[in-house]
Amino acid sequence: MIQVGLIGYGYWGPNLARNFSELQGARFAACCDLRQDRLDLVALKHPGVDCTSYPQDIINNEKIDAVVIATPVSTHYDLARKALEAGKHVLIEKPITTSSSDAEKLISLAQKNNLVLTVDHTFVYTGAVRKIKEIIDQGELGDIYYFDSVRVNLGLFQHDINVIWDLVPHDLSIMDYLIGRQPKAISVFGASHLGQDIENIAYLNLKFDDSLIAHIHVNWLAPVKLRKTLISGTRKMIVYDDMENSEKVKVFDSGVSITKAPENIYRTLVQYRTGDMYAPKLDQREALNVECEQFVDAIQGGVVPVTDGNAGRRIVAMLEAAQESLEHQGTWIPVK
Repeated sequence: MIQVGLIGYGYWGPNLARNFSELQGARFAACCDLRQDRLDLVALKHPGVDCTSYPQDIINNEKIDAVVIATPVSTHYDLARKALEAGKHVLIEKPITTSSSDAEKLISLAQKNNLVLTVDHTFVYTGAVRKIKEIIDQGELGDIYYFDSVRVNLGLFQHDINVIWDLVPHDLSIMDYLIGRQPKAISVFGASHLGQDIENIAYLNLKFDDSLIAHIHVNWLAPVKLRKTLISGTRKMIVYDDMENSEKVKVFDSGVSITKAPENIYRTLVQYRTGDMYAPKLDQREALNVECEQFVDAIQGGVVPVTDGNAGRRIVAMLEAAQESLEHQGTWIPVK
């Protein structure tokens, strides 16, 4: 039975606590938060869980096998480093760190101590994204033309990070998982409208080594909540709408073919193909449950996590390039 300690019981912490408390093979054993009212809530919902205001109490607890970190991004590296040094496996909320160099240090430390390091890129574990991955890997879409995503809503405003570091990791992690390649450069435009010097809207353009391009739009100031991704290939196209209740993924047998007219090599013939659409059946399990289960399985030696430390580092490297481009008014910045 894997004994799990949770640091941070704020916005996302209760979801993590619930999943680990319900998971076979794991026990939600300890929780840390700086606010007493949150610890009182833990005691009410999860009787028997040890509560503390000091993260080091969980890190130093010899009975704890794994530490789950759901705290502000600026604290991720220090807490994860201390946990890994204490011999604990670590699941850390996205993004893994504020810099790719810090992410590399955590990866090296985890490897050195033979520990599991996983990042909470929750959307990768949804039934919808896993089904899209299956469709792409089977070659049903053909060669990918573009990845186009929009993720907007009214709030939640963050005080320590901008909308890029808050929302874009979701779409970058989905793209990284589905495409399997890292972009070579990123260009970003964004703006802050509330006088806090924290951007609340941004448009990201990403280019790869070939003709594949990607675009991501994120916004904290939208009157509606949208989570939609379009993926187009040479054979078929996919629309992934996370706000749909039943048909989140739709596969369209649609496309365009171009040929040269035989009587005039300078004349181009464009043919449009509009075929059937189908919505594949999706796994309805909660994504966070799948993720927590895979984390426990990895600790027990069963699998390598899909969103391991290396995946976390790749996302942070893209975020760093995006932030630098934003600060230089959209200049193309190489992804390291």
